Amino acid sequence: MALQVGIVGLPNVGKSTLFNALTAAKAESANYPFCTIDPNVGVVTVPDARLEQISKFVKPQKKIPTTIEFVDIAGLVKGASKGEGLGNQFLANIREVDAILHAVRCFDNDNVIHVEGSVDPERDIETINTELLLADLETVDKKYQKVEKIARTSKDKNIIAEASLLKKFKETLESGKPARTVTIEESEQEAMKQIHLLTMKPVLYVCNIDEDSISQADSNEYVKKVKDLAASESNECVVICTALEAEISQLPPEEQKEFLESVGLEEPGLNRLIREAYKLLGLITYFTAGEKEVRAWTIRQGTKAPQAAGVIHSDFERGFIRAETFHCNDLFEYKSESAVKEAGKYRSEGKEYLVKDGDIMLFRFNV
Repeated sequence: MALQVGIVGLPNVGKSTLFNALTAAKAESANYPFCTIDPNVGVVTVPDARLEQISKFVKPQKKIPTTIEFVDIAGLVKGASKGEGLGNQFLANIREVDAILHAVRCFDNDNVIHVEGSVDPERDIETINTELLLADLETVDKKYQKVEKIARTSKDKNIIAEASLLKKFKETLESGKPARTVTIEESEQEAMKQIHLLTMKPVLYVCNIDEDSISQADSNEYVKKVKDLAASESNECVVICTALEAEISQLPPEEQKEFLESVGLEEPGLNRLIREAYKLLGLITYFTAGEKEVRAWTIRQGTKAPQAAGVIHSDFERGFIRAETFHCNDLFEYKSESAVKEAGKYRSEGKEYLVKDGDIMLFRFNV
């Protein structure tokens, strides 16, 4: 689906280290601002225990997980909306992604330069959010001045809806609130497609802590502040140590397990981060399962069966007849597809069926 999550934050908060850990790529990581100028893009496997569980019963020749793309975007600084620190270029990179992963420094270390001279997560978050908000306000102001004049004499419903929506965005942004807090009416949905704002994008905060704080992350005062702020915005927050995660990502699987046990972790923190980012985009997973392969497929929540089939191949959607399906939990309970059928859990669904997260699908089509 090529949906992307952009990693943003101030310089030197651990963005590129996080990106390296996520993708096992080698984005340059250095102790000075703006070491990442062109956005690095990495395709990351979405960890899903259900893929392994399904494979135990189906015993395929291969397993194929689904993926998500992360983009490492260079650090923003105060004044970015006015071009400070190559701000215009970086804001343009953020505009291209579908969701924002906001990395926040939550550790003290005199050896790692902080662009503001001290560690203050609330201030750092406000700096980024303000720059995104100011950039949006400039965009909305320009559009509103143009559209509002036309809307005064126009009878075009779309023009009138766009002017109304832009006015709401303008008032909201001027009050210091992000565009995503605006209630969009059904009549404004079409107009919304023409307005691309940075603060409309969903946000996931990532607290970057040091290794000493891993076992007591909940008592980290910086983390508490970020969690409180995230909760006030109805956003989620994930706590990880990017330096440690980068180390873990370089280890072979058997050594990873040993290492995680030694530091009291059940799985890499990145696994939860990836899953939260996937959820942030409004994505779910369905599976196809056969002797050749068990495969995970990504769709948006609320996708109907023909469109879900189209993710595999356009012919599947074009010639869709029906979907034969059951949930993976049924397979885990009854141990085989034949037992699922005997239990009456195997269903035939038509064009209006909304595919659920965890469905195992077989599409019937004719072209």
